[in-house]
Amino acid sequence: MLVPLGNDRPLHLQIYRAFREAILSGRLSPGERLPSSRSEARLLGVSRNVVLQAYDQLTAEGYLTGTSGSGTYVARDFPEDRPSPTHGFATLSSYAQRAQEKRARQKRTLPYDFLYGLSQPDDTTLRQWKRCLRRASERISIDYGPAQGEPDLREAIASYLFRNRGVRSSSEQILIVSGSQQAISLASRVLFETNDPVIIEEPCYQGAREIFEADGLRLLSHAVDADGLDASELPPARGVYVTPSHQFPTGATMPVARRLKLLDWAAANDAVVLEDDYDSGYRYDGRPLEAIQSLDDSGRVVYIGTFSKVLFPSIRVGYLSLPPGLVSAFAKAKWLADRHAPALEQTALAEFLSSGEFEQHLRRTRTRNAARRKTLLGALQRELGDAVEVSGANAGIHVLVWLREGPAIDAVIRSAEARGVGLYSAAQYFHSPPTRQGFLFGYGTLDEGAIEEGVRRFAQALRD
Repeated sequence: MLVPLGNDRPLHLQIYRAFREAILSGRLSPGERLPSSRSEARLLGVSRNVVLQAYDQLTAEGYLTGTSGSGTYVARDFPEDRPSPTHGFATLSSYAQRAQEKRARQKRTLPYDFLYGLSQPDDTTLRQWKRCLRRASERISIDYGPAQGEPDLREAIASYLFRNRGVRSSSEQILIVSGSQQAISLASRVLFETNDPVIIEEPCYQGAREIFEADGLRLLSHAVDADGLDASELPPARGVYVTPSHQFPTGATMPVARRLKLLDWAAANDAVVLEDDYDSGYRYDGRPLEAIQSLDDSGRVVYIGTFSKVLFPSIRVGYLSLPPGLVSAFAKAKWLADRHAPALEQTALAEFLSSGEFEQHLRRTRTRNAARRKTLLGALQRELGDAVEVSGANAGIHVLVWLREGPAIDAVIRSAEARGVGLYSAAQYFHSPPTRQGFLFGYGTLDEGAIEEGVRRFAQALRD
């Protein structure tokens, strides 16, 4: 068979692929005899050893058969008439079909990008983290680790949560996961069945809502107000997902009276509370509020935390604090998903927490972010005054900026992008279209000068 040679692949691979394609397409029939290696080598102008390598590979994979002295043949068990190939896999699960409807956030490169959810670490934090990684690389095991997570890290997290969030949890109740997304996904699959009613906030963190929708849960959106979710108005459900310390995206803080009512609602309905404490380490007016889990005496709260927001997103490490009766089920689900979280990051993070460097990092970052927050609020007031209303400024690393009136929000986003400013609509977090237009302004990655210039250009885009 004439084989066109000439690309960058090794010659024996080019010959192998040509014969393989001819067999699969039916141009070489089952049982058909191939030219000898010598004659094929002469025809192609290559060494006989090159052809032998190709024939050996085809024989090893079952395309060819033959013995020394009897010739080489196409394997006889290939079907004579193979159906024409079709493109695409027609049958997807209902989960896959629902998941395909979700869109990943597109990354942009703009000089004044108010991307939310990120906080730039300083040089001191990066230096300390790299040192912890180097030390961890010298002592980690190369075997599989425990599905529940490395014991040292679970102990360090339990200690940190008790000191800073009031979470009452032993290390045996901590499960290490690959970020809060996996924590929410595990909770959805372990605790709920398809079509179970689950309450979410309106508006709600998009990542959680999309996980629940992909899993086929029946979501009941309940509007939040200035104090977050009001449990006295909730219908019966199997569970509720809340962000009580800094509601996403409005920034509302749920007072203790509502937290207690939520626990009472959960007990009355035999329901579970999924408490997502995604960025509670960043609070600027007073001490961070203690978690709902700290008030829970009946084991109904599944507490979710992550290091992506308080360190950097590339650390795909999050955690759950679980009621004792749920630990085994969650650990088995984690093992089925990916065996365990990466051991290197776990070992390094355990040292980072137990050494006190993590809490030093939080103090430095709070100070820096407080200055950026002040700059952002001042720039919005100076450039736009009463044209906007700001909420959620007392914690976290973003604020929600509502327009009192103005042009269509998509037009503003396009106009701002042309000026190098990245803006993000709040509408994507609402199940139903909001009655007013707003933007999420993240300020964790911009310095104060860039924040002021970005707001000035935003105001210009609004005016134009």
